Amino acid sequence: MATATLSNTPTLIDDGKDSVIIIRDLGDVPGGAALDVTNFSAVDVIQAGHVIVKDDSSGVLEPLQIDSDTGTYVVDTTGKTYVGVLKKTILRAKPMAAVLTIGQVNKTASPYAVTAAIIAALPRIEFV
Repeated sequence: MATATLSNTPTLIDDGKDSVIIIRDLGDVPGGAALDVTNFSAVDVIQAGHVIVKDDSSGVLEPLQIDSDTGTYVVDTTGKTYVGVLKKTILRAKPMAAVLTIGQVNKTASPYAVTAAIIAALPRIEFV
């Protein structure tokens, strides 16, 4: 299971897009989650709107992988289940995440293109 140290110096990350990406928050993962970023090295800052998946074997949440060459989500999610989207921008070094599971997301402002497969896999999130 992924863990995160809660007693650390706070860091403010604000690109001004968080409130534009998450339009309506109607439900989320209670208490948030520590993301497993062990195999996620594409970026140092994980932006709000990033798709979050769960590893089916371990139950651990992690950011959906990014193809660093194309700057798009990796669509092979074998052994993964879509959970939601990141509500606030976080550092990869401090992967404490609030994850939206029900609501509205501005797909135009999302950090990566939202595919039809993602939209179909997250029916309780409306991508507008």
